[in-house]
Amino acid sequence: MAQILALSRSLHLQHPLRVGLASLYSRSMSSLDTRARAVFSAAVEAVQPDTVVRRSLERHGDKLLVGGQSFTLTNNLYLVGFGKAVLGMAAEAERIVGDHLIKGVVSVPLGIQNTLRNHGKAKMLLESHSRITVMEGAKHNLPDRDALKSAECIRELASGLTEKDVLLVLISGGGSALLPAPAPPMSLQEKQDVTRKLAAAGATIQELNTVRRALSLLKGGGLAQCANPAKVVALILSDVIGDPLDLIASGPTVRSDSRPEEVWAILDRYKLSESLPSSVKEVLSKAGPCELQVQEQPHEVKDHVSNVVIGSNTIALECASRKAIELGLRPVILAPGVCGDVRSVARLYGLLSSFACSPGKEPPPELAAEILQLGPDVGIESWDLCRTMNVLVEERKEGWGATCLLAGGEPTVQLTGKGRGGRNQELALRVGLELSGGEVKSGAVFLSGGTDGQDGPTEAAGAVTDGELMEEAMSQGLDIDGFLTNNDSFTFFSQLSEGRRLLMPGLTGTNVMDVHVMLLPPSPQTLPVI
Repeated sequence: MAQILALSRSLHLQHPLRVGLASLYSRSMSSLDTRARAVFSAAVEAVQPDTVVRRSLERHGDKLLVGGQSFTLTNNLYLVGFGKAVLGMAAEAERIVGDHLIKGVVSVPLGIQNTLRNHGKAKMLLESHSRITVMEGAKHNLPDRDALKSAECIRELASGLTEKDVLLVLISGGGSALLPAPAPPMSLQEKQDVTRKLAAAGATIQELNTVRRALSLLKGGGLAQCANPAKVVALILSDVIGDPLDLIASGPTVRSDSRPEEVWAILDRYKLSESLPSSVKEVLSKAGPCELQVQEQPHEVKDHVSNVVIGSNTIALECASRKAIELGLRPVILAPGVCGDVRSVARLYGLLSSFACSPGKEPPPELAAEILQLGPDVGIESWDLCRTMNVLVEERKEGWGATCLLAGGEPTVQLTGKGRGGRNQELALRVGLELSGGEVKSGAVFLSGGTDGQDGPTEAAGAVTDGELMEEAMSQGLDIDGFLTNNDSFTFFSQLSEGRRLLMPGLTGTNVMDVHVMLLPPSPQTLPVI
């Protein structure tokens, strides 16, 4: 650690062996590509809706075990759910609880049942005799009349429960748009107008969610309040960095601590208070937040509500790490919350590759300095970067062989063109440039993929790249800079070598953000002289 943090100036060492190893690296490239894809597949499989529910929900006779809690089943179980992955979660939950389930309602994206059926995901569909009603809505991931109707059915079910009942709540990404419930007398359109104006004015996601919760009957703990005095158990598949329960689907089972004065302060900050419709002002003038005690940390319980995160990016990375070991790789988990502009994220991965694969006994300290400097821009703590670099240094000294660097999160792309692509494909393309930029290729292979199987408006989840990318593109007459300027990464990878670098798992039925896999071959220091 001290060596990493010293960051004293030194000259970059050149090593004659480095050039001689380039051909050795290229011969193993196909193997690294295959292993990178296998590691990604393991990450996605670990957070499949049926897998995470089966891992978290157990039934032993008339006892239901979940989140360290035991609930007695006496034909008193009800189920509601909302989100893009909820259909598969509901199907598995119903298989587990059996006849103890009395009734259920799930709000899912428009067309998802046909989509799952067409992608061979029949196991994520409910049985024909299911006691759960499926309601589709939220076209283009926007609240609409159909989603509003679904939310009302969910509210009615929850409101009719007694202290003898148990309500199982299934939540995944996309749940906020599928559970619109504007507080009366406000209309859905009026609520959407307020949040749209806030977003256009530059409000943060935290500010937007604070206002959304204040204007909703069900968000910010409202659903749990409706179900009171029934016992409420929420199983959550997180698609948000850090798994903050109040932000996932806007926290319908998590008490909101926001007070009316905070909401007004946000509206004042963006000069929207005076232009609010009278109905919105009426809602905000009512009493403060509900006093219902709802826990806000996974696996903790207060009163009658329990929230349990059963699937997340962290869980996906842990399972990917185990797969890497099976494949003979040394896994290192960098962080599950990588964010920021893809250009900065790509630069970070390029630097880490140089750090791991540079010749000599020690990586140049100026590399470590630049890596640490990038940390705040990409959402990674200095501690995690230092820990990762020290592991890479140890691997160099002990000759551990190839390393599998794992991370996750949700970087952002600045749109400058009108091409087809997504953040994963653009990140892979930019990392490929970083790996191609040095005088000698490091031999690293990089994969970026969306765990939902769809990266932007394309058929791909992401792409795999390496230091040969630039040469490969030039030999086929493809101008990388032009594709990047037009945000056209999908077209680029489709045209490059007949699309062999694209990651095409198809619709996965889950979503815990993105997974990044970078396979780093042994540094020249650890390889035999040839």
